[in-house]
Amino acid sequence: MANPTLPMSSFDALGLRPELLSALRTLDFHTPTPVQERAIPLLLNSDHDVVVLAQTGTGKTAAFGLPLLQHIDPAHRRVQALVLAPTRELCVQITGDLERFAAELNGVRPVAVYGGANIREQMRAIQRGAHVVVATPGRLLDLLGREAVDLSHVSTVVLDEADEMLNMGFQEDLTDILSNTPADKRTWLFSATMGSEVRHIAKRYMRNSEEVQVGERNVTASAIQHQYCVVHARDRYGALKRFVDADPDLFAIVFCRTKHETQDLATQLVKEGYVADAIHGDLSQAQRDHVMGRYRARTLQLLIATDVAARGIDVNDVTHVIHYDLPGEAESYTHRSGRTARAGRTGISLSILGVRDVPKVRQLERMLNTHFTYVRVPGGADIGRAQLRSFLRRLKEADVEHEALADLMAVAQEELKDLDRDALLQRFMSVTFARILDQFREAYDLNIDMSRKDHSARPERQSSRERFATGRQLFINLGSADGFDKGRMLGYICGVSGIGGEHIGRMLIKDVYSFIDIEPAWFDQVFNAFKGADHRGRKVRVDEAQGAQGGGDKPRRSDGPRQGYGPRKPHRGSKPYAAKGGSRKW
Repeated sequence: MANPTLPMSSFDALGLRPELLSALRTLDFHTPTPVQERAIPLLLNSDHDVVVLAQTGTGKTAAFGLPLLQHIDPAHRRVQALVLAPTRELCVQITGDLERFAAELNGVRPVAVYGGANIREQMRAIQRGAHVVVATPGRLLDLLGREAVDLSHVSTVVLDEADEMLNMGFQEDLTDILSNTPADKRTWLFSATMGSEVRHIAKRYMRNSEEVQVGERNVTASAIQHQYCVVHARDRYGALKRFVDADPDLFAIVFCRTKHETQDLATQLVKEGYVADAIHGDLSQAQRDHVMGRYRARTLQLLIATDVAARGIDVNDVTHVIHYDLPGEAESYTHRSGRTARAGRTGISLSILGVRDVPKVRQLERMLNTHFTYVRVPGGADIGRAQLRSFLRRLKEADVEHEALADLMAVAQEELKDLDRDALLQRFMSVTFARILDQFREAYDLNIDMSRKDHSARPERQSSRERFATGRQLFINLGSADGFDKGRMLGYICGVSGIGGEHIGRMLIKDVYSFIDIEPAWFDQVFNAFKGADHRGRKVRVDEAQGAQGGGDKPRRSDGPRQGYGPRKPHRGSKPYAAKGGSRKW
């Protein structure tokens, strides 16, 4: 392992060229991060291969990018350096950073090549003269097969996020690519973890390698607060909304397991007035770029993502990473959490758990040598106070056009002259927050009492039998053949109708239809919300069934005779449902 260097106070002490230092000053980079401080002098001065282990968000791109650019000879118009990255997003991000670092290096051209973009344009960009190629493995192999790129003069290869490339199944691709590069090249491997597969790559493709380790292995970044809450599965969606509503400054990435869940969750949130969008593997590159552009510009508050789609996302001011589904591996959790607390900031990694997930948290604590703090899902009063403070803060900071308001102020002063300040504030808050206060009064406690032996029921919902006693039951022509289980059906009903999960009772999911108990007071709202709705291009029809207790009872249309409800082949289209949603409710 390389010996630690003495602390350095600025990039000036690292041995970088004046042109690179000038670009760094323009970018307002003055003090290197620990990984930059350790890695840059070594990569500048050593001919050995180097393994650098550091967590995501620690400045790894500059750690390898600056020495890589310093080794480039602009006079030779050929590919001299190759950077391999696991995802399109990371590929684009690295290329952009290299372009900014090389702004004063005359003629040095980085080029990004990745799937989902026009390959002929990428070929032309390489032909015009690329000194550095930043590539995803699949697209680079395609270019090699077309003889569109020559790697025979490459002197430096960077394997960025090597652990992720292996997790995504790129090992054979790496072998094929590296066989097209010179044997005497320098290889720099950057990874957050040093698992057996990464060690295998280091042993197989690297010679006389030195290792730089910043921080402890398998330990999450100390700037991240790891939190968890425990709710029933049916309340995960409501819990997510409450955390968002309770923190007006929240700017988050929400992780789901599957592409379908990711898209469905984003669609639900948008229907209820949240500023959200999804990123997953089914999107085109143009769509992914559009979503990420909105997120980086902070016109999105919530980015709903799968693990694969979010790898390489580098946005410095993410306040929260929210695990809507807990990942199966500790390394995945580490990578997810690393999307926050970047560039010296702090952040929160929040896991929304069911009872069965709690042991996984204890296991993560041991494996990652960190502590998870239990937090309660905010209640109505918590959210009310948070939103009130946010509104009042905006009120105090608002720009006032005194001249434009002069006449109106005279009218207001005359009408309100009999009210003192307290009376005025009371009336103002009553009018402004009346709808919100009504929602707060309906908000029940979502938290599971972990001290109880029986976690199957909420103590606060002991009257559920009474609430569902009159037995209004909804029939819907969607079932398991359409991809629905109880959790997805609950989320779908809540998303379309705007009601909270506490108003939905027993569900019976069949192949092509389902029965759902609805609290009587909310039945009409649900029923009316589905008028004109469709699900992936298929018209959604709902009826009122004949009894609360007979899940198999035949449905009875509330507006006429029953029509056409028999077994049918499920529709397999991909068009998202287009039902109108209701108000934001918990």
